[in-house]
Formats: sequence, C-alpha cells, structure tokens
Amino acid sequence: MSTDIVIYHNPACGTSRNTLAMIRNAGIEPHVVDYLKTPPARALLVQLIARARLAPRDLLREKGTPYAELGLGEMSLPDEALIDAMMAHPILINRPLVVSTLGVRLCRPSEAVLDLLPAPQKGAFAKEDGERVIDETGTRISA
Repeated sequence: MSTDIVIYHNPACGTSRNTLAMIRNAGIEPHVVDYLKTPPARALLVQLIARARLAPRDLLREKGTPYAELGLGEMSLPDEALIDAMMAHPILINRPLVVSTLGVRLCRPSEAVLDLLPAPQKGAFAKEDGERVIDETGTRISA
C-alpha cells in the first residue's frame, strides 16, 4: 500500500525502529528520513512542532545529547533558542516523529503510531523487547 507517511527516524533508536516496523506491519512503506543525516529545514521543524501540538521544549531529547552542556534545561530560554539548538544539533530532536494524513505525532511510546495509520495492522506484532502490541487478528492489545 502506498500512502503518504513520513517518519523522522533514527535507526539506532529502538522506539524509532519499533514505530517503523508497526507502519510496515500495516502494509505501508513510509518515506523514511534519517533526520541525523538529513535534518528538516527550520521552517519545516517549526511546522511539525505546531502540527503535533507540541511546544519546542516537548520535542527536545535529553538522553545522549548535549542538552545539559548547552544549558537547555534553563526554563527561561525562549522557543527560538530551543529551535536554534535543535537545528545546530539534530540529535536534540526527539524521535520518532511521524507525519500522516491523520496528523503529526511524536511516537513515544511507539504504539502511538497506530492512531496515525490509515490501514489496520496485517498481523501480530511484538516490539524488539518482546512486548506484544498487536495480536494475531491485527487487534491492538490493551496495556
């Protein structure tokens, strides 16, 4: 199935890999953007943040990033400064960010992507850690 889904993906991130796998489990091949190699332009990043109904701070990643060294925990920093930091250091952009015709969402946890998919899951799905998310009938398993 061809559909307009974009995932801003980091292949080193388990949550991002699980999200991508769930998109594919619905029979959809998304446009995959390795945002560390190809970061979004500033205007696009601002648009994605707005469409996801997030504040720039909500998209900041702390773990494994220069967040602390850059003083980004300082709550008085304006949104523009946070966006500047994400543009200078794309690793600060939390992932995965998924764009579909049904909206834009930071998919943490990865099963949040299910609300953005226009197609049902094609079969059972378990995360890399073995947690079952979708049963054999393609139905979401309640947490």
